[in-house]
Amino acid sequence: MSDNEVSMNYFDFRFAANTHLYFGAGKFKLLPKLINNFGENLLLVLGGQSFKKTSHYKWLLNALENSSARMYCASIQSEPSPNQVDEIVQIFQKKNIQVVVAIGGGSVIDAGKAVSAMLTKNTSVSAFLEDVGTQTHDGGKIPFIAVPTTAGTGSEATQNAVLSLVGKKGFKKSLRHENFVPDIALVDPELTLSCPGEISAACGMDALTQLIESYVSIKSSPMTDSLALGGLRVMGDAILKSAVLDPNDLDARTRICYGSYISGLTLANAGLGVVHGFASVIGGGFPIPHGVVCGTLLAQTTQKNIETLILLDPEGDSLLKYANAGKLLGKTKNNDPIKNARILSDLLMEWTEFLKIPRLSQFGVTRDDINEIVSATGQKNNPVALKKEELKNILKDRL
Repeated sequence: MSDNEVSMNYFDFRFAANTHLYFGAGKFKLLPKLINNFGENLLLVLGGQSFKKTSHYKWLLNALENSSARMYCASIQSEPSPNQVDEIVQIFQKKNIQVVVAIGGGSVIDAGKAVSAMLTKNTSVSAFLEDVGTQTHDGGKIPFIAVPTTAGTGSEATQNAVLSLVGKKGFKKSLRHENFVPDIALVDPELTLSCPGEISAACGMDALTQLIESYVSIKSSPMTDSLALGGLRVMGDAILKSAVLDPNDLDARTRICYGSYISGLTLANAGLGVVHGFASVIGGGFPIPHGVVCGTLLAQTTQKNIETLILLDPEGDSLLKYANAGKLLGKTKNNDPIKNARILSDLLMEWTEFLKIPRLSQFGVTRDDINEIVSATGQKNNPVALKKEELKNILKDRL
């Protein structure tokens, strides 16, 4: 294929994004007005108790009490399952809900996204899940506002809601449609200040994984490349500050929130690689948070991708992209692509250890599970096809 043909394909793409984004410290106070723009009947989807203990929650309740809004609430305690979504839909389907607002981490936002989509249907969400159901959703939904309280999944910018059924025959699959991108994403870094260190670390590593994987994805475009590289530039080493060194550093929190949002845009439009291929399988079989799976496997997987590319395509665009990321995050001035790419994998190794990202064995994964995990792991957008033995070694290194 000629350089001209590669260029023409590279500049042939579509791009999906939120209709509106409100980003910045203090933006949470816009929420009541945004809600009222859609109607009076509100379904508020929240997580466990963490957000309810904050002053932001008390303020929101007071603000809504002084408005004409009629508020209903639903709670998500863990990564959402199809049954949980179905139950919420059944409870509120006849309440004439006019807007769904999810305030929480990625799991809460995914749940709210799915509920928004299923309030217009009279069947189980399982019927529309990729590789699970047989029906195609038409994209009809109740207007949806996403308000993240963690920085990592980027779900506030994506078109899919990930639902899980954990167990031996479990799965982690998506309800997906371009219309499911939240109508409004309201990203206020102040909401993440109360997020515990271990969750901040895992979520931050998830965002980092999504930026890197979408940047080197074989389906990337000039727009996703620009966004992903810009997201990495803004994030820098802010994950270390927000999770460990200074959790109250609002600047670091803001930079992570920005990187997380951008990672949602880029993953939705460029796809992801083998780290998320692993995560889909492992998350369905074991009770392990998504961010932990990504965070614990990112460094080893990136290293394996880089070393394979050095052998197979040392002058290719994919290795150069890894080198660009390494030069940016490692703050190096040399122009050696191989050296800079290796700087990236070494840096990710250091961050994984510094942040104390848990290993897979802490959640019940054993050597006996590796073959089954690898056989089900996809790598459709990965920049290089890794052999099964290489995939096995990645998992063994993080048991």
